Amino acid sequence: MINLFWNRGENVDLNKRTYQEVKQGFYQQKNQFLCNYCEKKFEEGQVYSFSGKLYEASQAITEHILKAHGGNATILREEPSKYNTLTEKQKTLLKAFSSGEKDAQIALELELSASTVRHQKFTFREKAKQAKLYLAQYENTFGAGEETSFFPIPSKARNLDDRFTITEEESAQTLKSYFDFSEGVVLKRWPKKQKKIIILLNRIKEELTPNKIYTEKEITQLLKAIYFDPVTLRRYLFDYGFIGRTPDGKQYWLEES
Repeated sequence: MINLFWNRGENVDLNKRTYQEVKQGFYQQKNQFLCNYCEKKFEEGQVYSFSGKLYEASQAITEHILKAHGGNATILREEPSKYNTLTEKQKTLLKAFSSGEKDAQIALELELSASTVRHQKFTFREKAKQAKLYLAQYENTFGAGEETSFFPIPSKARNLDDRFTITEEESAQTLKSYFDFSEGVVLKRWPKKQKKIIILLNRIKEELTPNKIYTEKEITQLLKAIYFDPVTLRRYLFDYGFIGRTPDGKQYWLEES
């Protein structure tokens, strides 16, 4: 029997993730696999247990997405995004198709005619072809890297300009050059160019916990573990809108993107 129940709530940040990362439900950083939905990490070389079975990291991340989030196909189908244009009937049919049951059985369970089910499957295939062609047209016009302003702009960011338009390649190269990840997150030196500063700040803010209020002492200690000059980091994080603070500077928090 087809289970049509789904608990909404998961979503994926299309600004951050590539097409492949969205499709598979996770992304890689160094030797880690990270879940798109909860950031749970699985390290290469480690073995993980699910339901009494052992999995390497590359397999464990998929098992995690299935067990903790219901599976990537389900999450994407129910994605509460303005970009998800599926109707409720289409979602129901996609879920039914993913079950692997034959069209006749799906038609019977959903109280549809077999011809309606076959036609809808044909329609899905045609839309997939259309999307494939559009993506090729777009990337040939704007370049594949155009989707690469890939991390969200802070909601409090001021003086927005092309400094915030950053490709994955630019970010990866900058992070590799300026950070030492062998023991935590350590900033080796401070860049002169503003775009590189933004890239570094975007990575540093990931060390802060959302919805948490930090005292001045707490945020200073956290930033000092990253760089010898925590005051500079704190000032730039605030100036670029990555963190907020009270007027007296005694409390700090991570701003929403």
